[in-house]
Amino acid sequence: MATIFTKIINGEIPSYKIAEDDKHYAFLDINPVVKGHTLIVPKKETDYLFKLEDDELAELIVFAKSVARKLESKIACKRIAVTVIGLEVPHAHIHLLPITQESDIDFKHKQHPSEEELKAIADLING
Repeated sequence: MATIFTKIINGEIPSYKIAEDDKHYAFLDINPVVKGHTLIVPKKETDYLFKLEDDELAELIVFAKSVARKLESKIACKRIAVTVIGLEVPHAHIHLLPITQESDIDFKHKQHPSEEELKAIADLING
């Protein structure tokens, strides 16, 4: 059965796309930790980041770097934090979080923005 991320990649579930290439997809987390919280996923469904082949992992990181630069240019922050947890969805993914301090990363206190707020953030980043 396809993961929720595969369904998002295939357009079966709507998302707020930030970037895409032939092997990767980046979209806003709908329950973000911070404004601009973006998920980076390979289009190839692999359940765990470290089960990717070395070249696939390297390409994913390079793609994430390009998305991080895009986020930095649009969202006020000091850094883009990179987090890999991978327990909620059995599909390899990376979290990119625009932060100004370490305490900004708190997965216990997720935000619940409206669809309008998410669209506005995606438009800001993609604009």
